[in-house]
This record gives sequence, C-alpha cells and structure tokens, in this order.
Amino acid sequence: MAWLFLVLVGCLEVVFALSLKANQGFTRLWPSLGFAVAGVCSFLLLSQSLKTLPVGVAYAVWTGIGAAGTAIVGMLLFGESRDLFKILSLLLLIGGIVGLRLSGEH
Repeated sequence: MAWLFLVLVGCLEVVFALSLKANQGFTRLWPSLGFAVAGVCSFLLLSQSLKTLPVGVAYAVWTGIGAAGTAIVGMLLFGESRDLFKILSLLLLIGGIVGLRLSGEH
C-alpha cells in the first residue's frame, strides 16, 4: 500500500507544480487552490508511505515521479523541448525510480 501511496504522491506533485505555474504568483484563485490541495494531499500521503518505507527511498521516488511527470507533461502539453538528451535523461530518472522499487526495500 505504501508504494501505491507513493505513486499517487508523485502524481500529486505534478499537479502541484503545474498549479504553481498556472497560479501566476498566487494571483489566480483556482490554480492557487489546486496548488494548496495538491500540496497538502501530497504531504499527507507521503507521511503514510513513510510509515513502512525508508525515508531516502520514499523521498527520491516522490521527487523523481514529480520531476519526470512534470517534464513529460511540459513536453506534451506546453511544447517544451523534446531533444534527445532530455528524453534520455528522463528515461534514466524513470529507470532509477524503478530500480529503487526493485531494490527490495518495502
């Protein structure tokens, strides 16, 4: 269950980051509320996963999913760069997340 929470937390980090960009310095109500809700939910679920997972693994997976997911959404929805080096770097990041899951620390 902790790993499921961690995947959900990573997805909330993507929402958190996208809402932060969309709220334009907290001048737009709905993106600002989305930012706050995603942030609070993210920390709550992260704290649940930390009951059974090592903090280093959980934090690395949480930030890794958030970073990779946000970069992928940026490429798909906002026309951000899709150069080969960026894609290879994202694949390495995703591979690292999978490696942490397969490391046997649960």
